[in-house]
Amino acid sequence: MVIRAYSEDYVASAQRILGDAVDFAVMTLGLSPDSFGESFAVSQVSRQFGSGNPRYVAGMNGCELARMVLTQTRISFTDAEDVMYMDKGPEYWAGWALAFFQWYSAWSFMEILTAVPMGRIIAMYPPYHEMDIMQFSDHMLKEMKTFYPQTRLRMRRENCGLSQSQLAERSGVPLRQIQLFEQRQRNINKTAAETLLHLSRILCCKMEDLLEFNEDRM
Repeated sequence: MVIRAYSEDYVASAQRILGDAVDFAVMTLGLSPDSFGESFAVSQVSRQFGSGNPRYVAGMNGCELARMVLTQTRISFTDAEDVMYMDKGPEYWAGWALAFFQWYSAWSFMEILTAVPMGRIIAMYPPYHEMDIMQFSDHMLKEMKTFYPQTRLRMRRENCGLSQSQLAERSGVPLRQIQLFEQRQRNINKTAAETLLHLSRILCCKMEDLLEFNEDRM
């Protein structure tokens, strides 16, 4: 099962915009990569961008996006004219690659940048910028699995303060099925959409937030 937040038609535009945003914030406005990454992750901008809101993934340029992030998160900066360099460097590539991986994986920017901060993504430029984007995505997948050893279902359930029994009772999904999902003995990615819907409603998340990183998901 593959559930992505928005059409592939917008991905190239989203990549360009986030690439220019990171490049502008770091190279022109002088912010540290991790500082901008953290601001972006906690901003409403990242949630709108990650959900594919056309205004964010196609309706503005990267400089405008960067300013919106900094304004929302109340980060002081000395503004400058819009600069989007023709010669794209590591900072642009990091935003460009991040936008693709977020769309491809359907994980939130908060989850991704908590596991792999922006500075580390920029540091991946030398080995990965000339490779196919899927090789970067495969590497990020390994990083995410290492950082988040628990299933996403368990993470969401514990964040909601629910036991397995409580989740089963409220969702109507059998307790044993929940246990098997969390033990990775049953693949949640292959379960019925109705089951995901019942679980996601109780856990106050989207269905795709419960899917796991593996080949079946991709």
